[in-house]
Amino acid sequence: MLQCSIKTIRIAEFAWNKFEPEEGRFTFEFFDEFLDVCKKTGMKVIFGTPTATPPSWLTNKYPEVLNASKDGVLYRHGGRRHYNYNSPKYRELCSIIIDKIAAHYGKHENIVGWQIDNELNCEIDVFYSESDTIAFRKFLQNKYTSLDDLNSAWGTVFWNQTYTAWEEVFVPRTLLQPDCNPHMALDYIRFVSDSCISFCKMQSLILQKYKKDRDFITTNGMFGSLDNHRMEEECLDIYTYDSYPNFAFGLSERPKENTSLNDRRWSMSLAEVRSICPHFGIMEQQSGANGWNTHMEAPSPKPGQMMLWAMQSIAHGADYLSFFRWRTCTMGTEIYWHGILDYDNRDNRKLAEVKKIAARVEKLQDMTGAEYIAPFAVVRDYDNAWDAKLDVFHRRVDQASQTELFAGAQQNHIPYDYLYLDEKTELDELTGYDLLIYPHPVIASRERAVLLEQYVKQGGKLALGCRSGYKDTTGKCVMQPMPGEFSRLTGASVADFTFIGPDDDTILMNWNQKMFEIKIFSDIIEQNDSSTKVIGHFTNDYYKDSPAFVRNSVGEGTVYYLGSTFTREITRELLIETGIESPAKDFLMLPPDCELVARRKNGQNWFIVLNFSKQNADIQLLQALQDIDTGAAVSGAMQLKAYETKVFKTME
Repeated sequence: MLQCSIKTIRIAEFAWNKFEPEEGRFTFEFFDEFLDVCKKTGMKVIFGTPTATPPSWLTNKYPEVLNASKDGVLYRHGGRRHYNYNSPKYRELCSIIIDKIAAHYGKHENIVGWQIDNELNCEIDVFYSESDTIAFRKFLQNKYTSLDDLNSAWGTVFWNQTYTAWEEVFVPRTLLQPDCNPHMALDYIRFVSDSCISFCKMQSLILQKYKKDRDFITTNGMFGSLDNHRMEEECLDIYTYDSYPNFAFGLSERPKENTSLNDRRWSMSLAEVRSICPHFGIMEQQSGANGWNTHMEAPSPKPGQMMLWAMQSIAHGADYLSFFRWRTCTMGTEIYWHGILDYDNRDNRKLAEVKKIAARVEKLQDMTGAEYIAPFAVVRDYDNAWDAKLDVFHRRVDQASQTELFAGAQQNHIPYDYLYLDEKTELDELTGYDLLIYPHPVIASRERAVLLEQYVKQGGKLALGCRSGYKDTTGKCVMQPMPGEFSRLTGASVADFTFIGPDDDTILMNWNQKMFEIKIFSDIIEQNDSSTKVIGHFTNDYYKDSPAFVRNSVGEGTVYYLGSTFTREITRELLIETGIESPAKDFLMLPPDCELVARRKNGQNWFIVLNFSKQNADIQLLQALQDIDTGAAVSGAMQLKAYETKVFKTME
């Protein structure tokens, strides 16, 4: 490992039984011996807490620690992540083992960081144990204080669901219909997130007592039904992500027909990670084919793709990179989740590629901590992310726009950030962007609308999509014209609306003397203010000639309301309309298959170009730049091989 410039390893995240083979009997011999080897060689260590896989003696003796299906059937021992966050007994036993491990190893000179659990909310993010029902009731009592308030928030008068005692409230259970009360379901996801963060915080507080001052606490993500931003703020020193772009080429996928840019779309996730932690780590970076013996069959990464995907992570802000795994496992469920080395333990092309990545990283040291340059941001919040998970109407429009906004920006080489809004978001977090696109904020609040109005009035540009502002924070529909709380900003309201049905002809919008296809949904808009200008019309169906896109002046800024989902073509035109340009426009011309990332530090710019195509890509350097790999000044035409990456630096 050291010969390949691997300087840090992660250990012990599934090793509870190695420390506590039976309840109350603790032994450290195995990892003592291992850490002696690390001490002799100088290998640094990230130590994992082993709570993702409780031992057999524990789950057998205390079945209340287990998670359960919606029908109440316990998930038994033999897999992983089969526990629940809210079992008092599990929390007690976790606290004991973490305290013992941290007390024993906390001051070890080779340990540089601690990882809490492993992939919180991965594989399953629903919890139906008795402990979860008890904890859910407490969560709701703290939030609502009275059953009257709970019944009002959940609209329980519908279908005679009214609760008359707290003991009548349960986590979601199996019903005749596939899903429960939607307002309850939204609070349930909030509860799951809160439970996970509480479990993570419990571990973090124990580790903080014993770790060395410079050692960091992290956990590896990023998974659903979890406010990762809050978890990072309250529990962690640094956030780490597990990046597996090869999922795009799994045998169950159709990459030749996929319009979501396949492995390149992992840049969406990396942008979201960057919103949690601007300079993050990668705890698990793709090194080989992924797969379990039960599912997730995938081909091996092709030559160059390890470098491509590693550079994708580094470009987006990863200042630490760790491959999963060193050697492919020869036993258990993950025998097909391949590492750098295969079963035979011989040198191979993946190891050779790791050495090339290490050499590249050495030349990128000056870029560590550099700012990611993003001229605009896509706005998100957890209320709407979770509502889209529950509500098929919301999900359909949101997924379409998120995918197409990414594709439109990527193919025109305009990097963007994700900006998450919450009750603590300040105006100065918004004003760093010339344009904010908030695709479908179905759930809206007055406070959020006021914040966005302040942003626009001082000169910002804001774009909203269809289905905006028709729910409150409980998920109930408000009795006012859409876009609800955003109506003052848009200077317009929605007169009519419809899904575009399977029997409908292609719906078009005329904007700037160009025709754009309208997909998924149509909001038929009417002007409310004289300052509102119609800039796009529907050209067919029963709402032909009705406004489809409007622009409103608010203070020094501008608000756009699109009565549909965003497509890549509409995104491109909107970026032109609002003056958003590529940060490398004066330096590089790139084909659509190449991603551009721009970074800046101390007046120095770096441009990372990633060719995601299996074909060669022709690029043009419009002025001289320094090639990081060779140190030479280069300009003019250049060809990138399939999957090749280049890093250029502006000349000093």
